Amino acid sequence: MVSERAAQVLVASNRGPVSYTLQEDGTLAAKRGGGGLVSGLSAIGSDADSLWVCAALGDGDREAVRRGTGTAGVRMLDIDAGVHADAYNGIANSVLWFVHHMLYQTPLEPAFDAEFRRQWAAYETYNRAFADALAAEAAPGAAVLVQDYHLCLVPGMLRELRPDLRIGHFTHTPWAPVDYFRLLPDDIARQLLRGLLGADRVAFLTRRWADAFAACAVDVLGADALDGTAVGVHGLGADADFLRERAHQEDVNEWMVRLRERVGDGRRTVVRVDRTELSKNIVRGLLAYRQLLADRPEWRGQVVHIAFAYPSRQDLEVYRAYTAAVRRLADEINAEYGTDDWLPVLMELDDDFGRSLAAYRMADVALVNPIRDGMNLVAKEVPVVSDAGCALVLSREAGAYEELGADALVVNPYDVTATAAALHEALTMDPAERSQRTKRLAAASTALPPTAWFLDQLAALRQA
Repeated sequence: MVSERAAQVLVASNRGPVSYTLQEDGTLAAKRGGGGLVSGLSAIGSDADSLWVCAALGDGDREAVRRGTGTAGVRMLDIDAGVHADAYNGIANSVLWFVHHMLYQTPLEPAFDAEFRRQWAAYETYNRAFADALAAEAAPGAAVLVQDYHLCLVPGMLRELRPDLRIGHFTHTPWAPVDYFRLLPDDIARQLLRGLLGADRVAFLTRRWADAFAACAVDVLGADALDGTAVGVHGLGADADFLRERAHQEDVNEWMVRLRERVGDGRRTVVRVDRTELSKNIVRGLLAYRQLLADRPEWRGQVVHIAFAYPSRQDLEVYRAYTAAVRRLADEINAEYGTDDWLPVLMELDDDFGRSLAAYRMADVALVNPIRDGMNLVAKEVPVVSDAGCALVLSREAGAYEELGADALVVNPYDVTATAAALHEALTMDPAERSQRTKRLAAASTALPPTAWFLDQLAALRQA
């Protein structure tokens, strides 16, 4: 049954545009999120014409659902917490993320056993809840944009319920090559692909990821697998206006003063800002910086590595261990090379966006060396706000490489020695060349800003 207030444009994602916190006095405080989906959806019309379907992620969200006091234009699904945990952490973050980022230690993992099958059933239940809600809320012929690897089964489920809809799916991660995708059990691989191919259009951040998906579909399902589904690419860019305005607010200026005091006058900076996500390759980045100090003694006392590594997914033990390894290595470098007036690595493990922007502005070199990344917006953000221009050391496995590789110093993320050499090259780059490269990087980085990125997908879906 379709809702009386059916929507013409719908977005579905695990995390929504608003979250709620239950206050001590029993009231609910709402916090609005940002990003391309939020701004894009607001650009297409009134809340009566659009709807965001998302999961209730915490106690505050669930209480808002129970009270029926949610935000207009948003429908939160109060899915059983155990089902959500199994679908989100058990499958999405511990299986699909690992496959697409190629993170498994294959002599030991994965092992797709009875526990995996139990969690997979939760993933199906979770996706079914979204499909049912979208089917109930969508107007005849409405456009539905389903987001990311958490909801791979939704397009196929929704197609069965509402064949009249225009359905798109966007994947924000890489897509695994055929041989690695084949780690999944055969029936699960087929189910994932058929789920996505229920869409009129599937899209990715780069041509490389789109081609990998197409190759998997043909290999697993046959030569005609893509018949009826278009495959597209939309390279999400940085929001230049927002970043430049935000980067010059008072808190950022204050952070710049504090960071400059800690770095010391006249010293160069190598900056990275990442979550302590396994794919971000922070440990090898620190090893490369240590190699730089070992190979090039002239940089001792003359450069500081500003490394902001914000804890991610700490409810998973492997992520807690990785965060601890990052901190331990930073401490070892400081112990080995630090002096009374020079700390080689300035590391912070708590998130502060103003402080990150200050680091962006100060960066002589930006280090972005993921093992594998759907895009990596940090690579695009730093050149946009850099005060004096920065050299970008960029992994060839980042999605951003497709757009920025020509003006970056490109590295193999596993090659610590070569990354150390690239850091030296970046630190010694002629200022005029660095400035010109930064301008070109900034232009490429902002070619498809978030709102345009969203509307581009919507237009392509309607034309598919």
